[in-house]
Amino acid sequence: MFAYAAAEGVTLRIDATEIRVRRPRQGRPGRKAFVSGKLKQNTIKTTVAADHHGATLWCGATRPGRMHDVTAARVEGVDALLGAYPDVKVLVDAGYQGLARDHRDQVSAPPLKLRPDAPPERQTAWEHDRKHQSSQRIAVEHTIAELKWWRVLQRFTGRRELLPETINAIAGLVSDKSAGLTW
Repeated sequence: MFAYAAAEGVTLRIDATEIRVRRPRQGRPGRKAFVSGKLKQNTIKTTVAADHHGATLWCGATRPGRMHDVTAARVEGVDALLGAYPDVKVLVDAGYQGLARDHRDQVSAPPLKLRPDAPPERQTAWEHDRKHQSSQRIAVEHTIAELKWWRVLQRFTGRRELLPETINAIAGLVSDKSAGLTW
Protein backbone atom coordinates (compact mmCIF):
# COMPACT_ATOMS: atom_id res chain seq x y z
CA MET A 1 0.00 0.00 0.00
CA PHE A 2 2.79 2.44 0.90
CA ALA A 3 4.77 1.56 -2.24
CA TYR A 4 1.66 2.16 -4.35
CA ALA A 5 0.97 5.48 -2.60
CA ALA A 6 4.56 6.61 -3.11
CA ALA A 7 4.61 5.59 -6.78
CA GLU A 8 1.22 7.11 -7.64
CA GLY A 9 1.38 10.15 -5.35
CA VAL A 10 -1.76 9.06 -3.48
CA THR A 11 -2.60 10.55 -0.09
CA LEU A 12 -3.73 7.73 2.16
CA ARG A 13 -6.66 8.01 4.53
CA ILE A 14 -6.42 5.72 7.55
CA ASP A 15 -9.04 5.03 10.20
CA ALA A 16 -10.17 2.20 12.47
CA THR A 17 -13.58 0.68 12.98
CA GLU A 18 -14.94 -1.55 15.70
CA ILE A 19 -17.10 -4.59 15.05
CA ARG A 20 -19.16 -6.03 17.88
CA VAL A 21 -18.42 -9.68 18.69
CA ARG A 22 -19.68 -12.26 21.14
CA ARG A 23 -18.32 -12.09 24.67
CA PRO A 24 -15.49 -14.55 25.40
CA ARG A 25 -16.31 -17.42 27.74
CA GLN A 26 -15.94 -16.95 31.48
CA GLY A 27 -12.49 -17.80 32.79
CA ARG A 28 -10.82 -17.28 29.42
CA PRO A 29 -7.52 -15.40 29.69
CA GLY A 30 -7.62 -11.98 28.07
CA ARG A 31 -11.40 -11.69 28.35
CA LYS A 32 -11.24 -7.98 29.18
CA ALA A 33 -9.07 -7.25 26.15
CA PHE A 34 -12.14 -7.26 23.89
CA VAL A 35 -14.07 -4.64 25.87
CA SER A 36 -13.87 -1.36 23.98
CA GLY A 37 -13.34 1.81 25.97
CA LYS A 38 -15.40 3.74 23.44
CA LEU A 39 -18.38 1.42 22.90
CA LYS A 40 -18.27 -0.33 26.30
CA GLN A 41 -18.98 -3.60 24.47
CA ASN A 42 -16.96 -6.57 23.23
CA THR A 43 -15.42 -5.56 19.92
CA ILE A 44 -12.61 -6.25 17.51
CA LYS A 45 -10.92 -3.25 15.91
CA THR A 46 -9.79 -3.21 12.27
CA THR A 47 -7.72 -0.52 10.58
CA VAL A 48 -8.72 0.50 7.05
CA ALA A 49 -6.80 2.55 4.48
CA ALA A 50 -8.41 4.18 1.46
CA ASP A 51 -7.50 6.57 -1.33
CA HIS A 52 -9.21 9.87 -2.18
CA HIS A 53 -11.91 8.02 -4.19
CA GLY A 54 -12.81 5.78 -1.25
CA ALA A 55 -11.33 2.62 -2.74
CA THR A 56 -10.17 0.13 -0.11
CA LEU A 57 -6.38 -0.15 -0.32
CA TRP A 58 -5.76 -2.09 2.87
CA CYS A 59 -7.84 -3.67 5.58
CA GLY A 60 -5.77 -5.10 8.39
CA ALA A 61 -4.42 -4.63 11.91
CA THR A 62 -7.29 -6.64 13.36
CA ARG A 63 -6.88 -6.39 17.13
CA PRO A 64 -9.02 -6.68 20.27
CA GLY A 65 -11.29 -3.67 20.84
CA ARG A 66 -9.44 -2.40 23.89
CA MET A 67 -6.32 -1.54 21.85
CA HIS A 68 -6.05 2.11 20.86
CA ASP A 69 -6.10 3.05 17.15
CA VAL A 70 -2.52 4.34 17.05
CA THR A 71 -1.20 1.33 18.99
CA ALA A 72 -2.80 -1.07 16.49
CA ALA A 73 -1.27 0.89 13.60
CA ARG A 74 2.17 0.88 15.22
CA VAL A 75 2.01 -2.84 16.03
CA GLU A 76 1.08 -3.52 12.41
CA GLY A 77 4.14 -1.55 11.21
CA VAL A 78 2.55 1.61 9.84
CA ASP A 79 4.98 3.72 11.90
CA ALA A 80 7.99 1.96 10.34
CA LEU A 81 6.52 2.23 6.84
CA LEU A 82 6.11 5.97 7.25
CA GLY A 83 9.84 6.13 7.97
CA ALA A 84 10.62 3.96 4.93
CA TYR A 85 8.42 6.03 2.58
CA PRO A 86 8.99 9.71 3.47
CA ASP A 87 7.01 10.97 0.45
CA VAL A 88 3.74 9.30 1.47
CA LYS A 89 1.14 11.60 3.03
CA VAL A 90 -1.54 10.25 5.38
CA LEU A 91 -4.76 11.80 6.69
CA VAL A 92 -6.01 10.45 10.03
CA ASP A 93 -8.56 11.24 12.73
CA ALA A 94 -7.94 12.39 16.31
CA GLY A 95 -7.16 8.82 17.45
CA TYR A 96 -3.81 9.06 15.67
CA GLN A 97 -2.47 12.28 17.25
CA GLY A 98 0.67 10.44 18.41
CA LEU A 99 1.44 9.29 14.87
CA ALA A 100 0.92 12.84 13.60
CA ARG A 101 3.27 14.14 16.31
CA ASP A 102 6.00 11.64 15.38
CA HIS A 103 5.69 12.22 11.61
CA ARG A 104 4.78 15.91 11.33
CA ASP A 105 5.50 16.28 7.61
CA GLN A 106 3.63 13.13 6.59
CA VAL A 107 0.64 12.59 8.88
CA SER A 108 -2.14 15.14 9.15
CA ALA A 109 -4.52 14.89 12.12
CA PRO A 110 -7.27 17.34 13.08
CA PRO A 111 -6.11 20.30 15.14
CA LEU A 112 -6.21 19.88 18.91
CA LYS A 113 -9.28 21.25 20.65
CA LEU A 114 -8.97 24.81 21.91
CA ARG A 115 -9.42 25.97 25.46
CA PRO A 116 -12.78 27.55 26.26
CA ASP A 117 -11.19 30.99 26.77
CA ALA A 118 -9.64 31.11 23.26
CA PRO A 119 -10.32 34.31 21.28
CA PRO A 120 -13.22 34.14 18.77
CA GLU A 121 -10.97 34.58 15.71
CA ARG A 122 -8.87 31.63 16.84
CA GLN A 123 -12.02 29.53 17.35
CA THR A 124 -13.17 30.41 13.82
CA ALA A 125 -9.79 29.43 12.36
CA TRP A 126 -9.81 26.17 14.35
CA GLU A 127 -13.31 25.31 13.10
CA HIS A 128 -12.26 26.02 9.50
CA ASP A 129 -9.13 23.85 9.79
CA ARG A 130 -11.09 21.02 11.42
CA LYS A 131 -13.77 21.03 8.71
CA HIS A 132 -11.16 21.18 5.94
CA GLN A 133 -9.28 18.17 7.32
CA SER A 134 -12.52 16.28 7.90
CA SER A 135 -13.75 16.89 4.35
CA GLN A 136 -10.49 15.48 2.95
CA ARG A 137 -10.71 12.44 5.24
CA ILE A 138 -14.36 11.58 4.56
CA ALA A 139 -13.44 9.01 1.87
CA VAL A 140 -12.19 6.51 4.47
CA GLU A 141 -15.39 6.95 6.50
CA HIS A 142 -17.39 6.08 3.40
CA THR A 143 -15.16 3.05 2.83
CA ILE A 144 -15.84 1.84 6.37
CA ALA A 145 -19.57 2.45 5.89
CA GLU A 146 -19.48 0.33 2.72
CA LEU A 147 -17.86 -2.50 4.64
CA LYS A 148 -20.47 -2.26 7.37
CA TRP A 149 -23.35 -2.46 4.89
CA TRP A 150 -22.66 -6.17 4.98
CA ARG A 151 -24.84 -7.58 7.73
CA VAL A 152 -22.14 -9.93 9.02
CA LEU A 153 -19.93 -6.95 9.95
CA GLN A 154 -22.63 -5.07 11.82
CA ARG A 155 -22.44 -7.63 14.61
CA PHE A 156 -20.27 -10.68 14.07
CA THR A 157 -21.79 -13.76 15.73
CA GLY A 158 -19.26 -16.31 14.50
CA ARG A 159 -15.95 -17.34 16.02
CA ARG A 160 -13.72 -14.34 16.72
CA GLU A 161 -10.76 -16.16 15.15
CA LEU A 162 -12.55 -16.09 11.76
CA LEU A 163 -13.32 -12.36 11.77
CA PRO A 164 -10.04 -11.17 10.14
CA GLU A 165 -10.55 -13.48 7.14
CA THR A 166 -14.20 -12.41 6.89
CA ILE A 167 -13.26 -8.73 6.93
CA ASN A 168 -10.59 -9.23 4.27
CA ALA A 169 -12.99 -11.19 2.05
CA ILE A 170 -15.66 -8.49 2.30
CA ALA A 171 -13.05 -5.75 1.76
CA GLY A 172 -11.98 -7.54 -1.42
CA LEU A 173 -15.57 -7.68 -2.67
CA VAL A 174 -16.19 -4.03 -1.83
CA SER A 175 -12.88 -3.03 -3.41
CA ASP A 176 -13.71 -4.91 -6.62
CA LYS A 177 -17.15 -3.29 -6.72
CA SER A 178 -15.74 0.19 -6.23
CA ALA A 179 -13.19 -0.43 -8.99
CA GLY A 180 -16.08 -0.74 -11.44
CA LEU A 181 -15.82 -4.46 -12.14
CA THR A 182 -18.99 -6.14 -13.32
CA TRP A 183 -20.17 -9.47 -12.02
